[in-house]
Amino acid sequence: MTNLEPPDTHHLSAAVGWVELGDCKEARAELAKIAPAFRSHRDVLEANWLIESTEQNWKAALEVARSLIQADPDRSFGWLQQAYALRRVPDGGLQAAWDALLPAADQFPKEPTIPYNLSCYACQMGRLDDARDWLRRALEAGDKSSIKLMALSDPDLKPLWMEIKSW
Repeated sequence: MTNLEPPDTHHLSAAVGWVELGDCKEARAELAKIAPAFRSHRDVLEANWLIESTEQNWKAALEVARSLIQADPDRSFGWLQQAYALRRVPDGGLQAAWDALLPAADQFPKEPTIPYNLSCYACQMGRLDDARDWLRRALEAGDKSSIKLMALSDPDLKPLWMEIKSW
């Protein structure tokens, strides 16, 4: 994939900055300035996903995530964001998010966010044994102390909080 170059990189950075400032309208305006040939670039798609998710436009965010997977299936971001959006779209839900993210676990074994999110989905579906297993995988793949702290404040994992404290 071709790398973005100025001025497109400037517009992309500006777009992300506008989202961080809470102005998605200006962020969209900056992305519109990017050369048409690069609007499907993975970095531009990631910025689009950020805008759609910030606005909680989950159907559009799901479409962008799927475009990200098509553009770069070897990058975990698209897989994670597809599941995140699927959990939130009206015709989606936890099982849809689980089903979409599960194949990525084998594809990205060193990415702790994937097993972490699978743990959250399993826990919310009442599958506590699966949730424990996936959370242990996340702890093995990433920084154990920061993941443990995150898990202990994540309402998705509340049913396991007492257990996690002893890990």
